[in-house]
Amino acid sequence: MNIWCNAFLNAESKTKLCEAVGEHRVIFGDGTLAAWANSGESATLPDDAEIAFGQPDPEQLIRGKQLRWAHLSSAGYTAYDRADWREAFKQQNKILTNSSDVYSEPTAEHTVSLIYALARRLPQSMQSQLNDHGWPYFETRAASRLLKGQTVLLLSFGHIARRVAELLAPLGMNIVAVRRRVTGDEPIRVFPESEVDSLLPTADHVVNILPANEETKNFLNAARLNLVKRGAILYNVGRGTTVDQTALREVLFSGQLAAAYLDVTEPEPLPPDHPLWTTPNCFITPHSGGGHSDEMERLVEHFLENFRRFVDGEEMLNRVA
Repeated sequence: MNIWCNAFLNAESKTKLCEAVGEHRVIFGDGTLAAWANSGESATLPDDAEIAFGQPDPEQLIRGKQLRWAHLSSAGYTAYDRADWREAFKQQNKILTNSSDVYSEPTAEHTVSLIYALARRLPQSMQSQLNDHGWPYFETRAASRLLKGQTVLLLSFGHIARRVAELLAPLGMNIVAVRRRVTGDEPIRVFPESEVDSLLPTADHVVNILPANEETKNFLNAARLNLVKRGAILYNVGRGTTVDQTALREVLFSGQLAAAYLDVTEPEPLPPDHPLWTTPNCFITPHSGGGHSDEMERLVEHFLENFRRFVDGEEMLNRVA
């Protein structure tokens, strides 16, 4: 089979991929020279590609006459999340999978680390160390919070949210979630998305993991941000387009929200002169929540496990279409 790959991989990961697929041919599409006998290069999806791995153009996947399966090197699949595209893929009997399993653990750990850090006022202490070298003993102790008994509201309940819930469970927190379709077998209390307005005022922590699509654009708008319990904290590890950032600044200035942690913004990268950088109690990281030192190796391992399943006719991991 011909496997076209434009996933961002280092040389070691490319070698592992080529060796592991054996007699099958890998065609790299990132412009780098391929140094293996069973590999080549092509900037666009070739007509004879049966498998695509990486971030292929959605329209090219539809046009690919030989294509049978596309595996995304990301957890997100916004560009492919269209009714017309899904129907076309279904009609052509093609499969789409993503790499949620690769990113659920680091993103969940990243989120939980911020919940801990903000509860114990670590960013504020770091700012004091870098700036005035103060010793706000009484203020810091009085503002630190125990997490036990507090309520966490998860917006979405996919792979990342499930892992966040697992990591927070030993703390004795009250963890609830909303999602579009409630299955009834979730390990925590999950409510339909229509009930989010009644849940926001009960939450001490709102963890936004929503994907980007037309339905979620500005999901957390001014009205909803003002529904949140005064003094709550927002964490956005989903997509920047799901939050009205102008309204977010307003609720941070007013004190309605005690803090906001943003791993994603709109746009990205966030321009150096963007007002979010200087908004009080707004803490920003550069969409690094899913990153980890062995990310490329794990991407290839995940693809190879799905490749084995594809060849053996087994159920695919993280199938999204």
